[in-house]
Amino acid sequence: MLSPSHYHFTIFPSPNLCKMEEKPISISFLFTFPSIFLSLFAISVSSTSPQYQTLVLNSLPNSEPQSLSWATEDFEAQLSGDGSNPDPDTTLSVQLHHVDLVSPSSFNATPHALFKLRLQRDAARAKALSDLAAANITVGRRGGGHHVVGSRDFSSSVTSGLAQGSGEYFTRLGVGTPPKYAYMVLDTGSDVVWIQCSPCKKCYTQSDPVFDPTKSTSFLGVSCGSPLCRRLDSPGCNRKKCLYQVSYGDGSFTVGDFSTETLTFRKTRVNNVALGCGHDNEGLFVGAAGLLGLGRGRLSFPTQAGRRFGRKFSYCLVDRSASSRPSYIVFGESAVSRTAVFTPLVNNPKLDTFYYVELTGISVGGTRVPSIRPSLFKLDAAGDGGVIVDSGTSVTRLTRPAYVALRDSFRMGAANLKRAPDFSLFDTCFDLSGKTEVKVPTVVLHFKGAEVSLPASNYLIPVDSDGTFCFAFAGTMSGLSIIGNIQQQGFRVVFDLAGSRLGFAPRGCA
Repeated sequence: MLSPSHYHFTIFPSPNLCKMEEKPISISFLFTFPSIFLSLFAISVSSTSPQYQTLVLNSLPNSEPQSLSWATEDFEAQLSGDGSNPDPDTTLSVQLHHVDLVSPSSFNATPHALFKLRLQRDAARAKALSDLAAANITVGRRGGGHHVVGSRDFSSSVTSGLAQGSGEYFTRLGVGTPPKYAYMVLDTGSDVVWIQCSPCKKCYTQSDPVFDPTKSTSFLGVSCGSPLCRRLDSPGCNRKKCLYQVSYGDGSFTVGDFSTETLTFRKTRVNNVALGCGHDNEGLFVGAAGLLGLGRGRLSFPTQAGRRFGRKFSYCLVDRSASSRPSYIVFGESAVSRTAVFTPLVNNPKLDTFYYVELTGISVGGTRVPSIRPSLFKLDAAGDGGVIVDSGTSVTRLTRPAYVALRDSFRMGAANLKRAPDFSLFDTCFDLSGKTEVKVPTVVLHFKGAEVSLPASNYLIPVDSDGTFCFAFAGTMSGLSIIGNIQQQGFRVVFDLAGSRLGFAPRGCA
């Protein structure tokens, strides 16, 4: 039996009790806590306990990464037909791999060194996107027209590498007739589709032979006066031939002839795709042959082929390790996962390429971080701010006040883990050497209409082979926040342009 205790309470009367005197009332009395009260108190405490999940630890491998050749051989074997491919009349399905693709000059680089290079490229990518958004450059008008449902669906393999191109994920597809297969960067942050072409004024090193348009029977140049040429931001003209130029803000650019060409995704051919045939291509594009623009503008591949697949596509970005299972990028009705949760796409009238969404908050350990308010992520009338989902940015960037609040909440929840020195852009790292698994606070992204609970491996990632793991978010002084591909890993991300929505399906890579 608990002994009585003496308590002193100060009660402030309700303002609705207008007849009471506006001053505190002091009451002193004896109060005995019954055992039932203690039980209720214990239940209340446990119901608000922080939420954790288990992170199974796998550091970066000590061995050197594999080259591109094995993935190429595997893909070509698929094309020969093994009986496992779905019916190309309904769905075209090509494997998605995540491998450590490296340029010839990087074959001897360790995974640790490649990861540092990846972060350096990532910083340039994030800056380029932020600069583009800040400049309010309209890169193309929104595509109009109606969509056709029920046409043939198709898909392509997606491959990821730590030192290839300006993005991290790649698809292998055929260009021209007969098709010449090559790796193309997947980029939701740009529109124009282009490939390196001979003769080269200046071409970077790529893994496949440079495309020769003279050997394709379906290659057709675009004239200067054509409507297609006028869709370009900065069209040029040379001997009545339409010229294109695309600059990426990080110093990379491609210049050449604007044309139409046939793209082949496995056995499915997509004719008359507007394609930049680049003769002068300089910058960070190394390894891949070109770029498949997946943005929202009129010259992007999803918009161009929209009548064929209903303006829907999805991808799944597999685990960063070379041993991960394959998956696909899918175009058509099959792209829309039944398990996806959707958030509306937000239109930026100043910039129609990016996939803007409304992020309303973030939870750590089951509790919303109170200082991360929706206003931090608002897209204003001038086109500044906002949040985009991007395939080519690795690390999620949050506007600085939101990042600091998220980081501090995570540090408090992970106070039992041994801290490690900062690594590159990561300022919250842990020494988990000698451990096989640890408990870490949960992290949930709250979008308008959708909650996305991240697996632990999507926000606490290895940065070396010695057991150092870092919190995979970063702050930015830019008003633009970017949901990167590390946080998208393992989800099937659905881009439903017809429905003006974007979805996340957990465990969607199977």
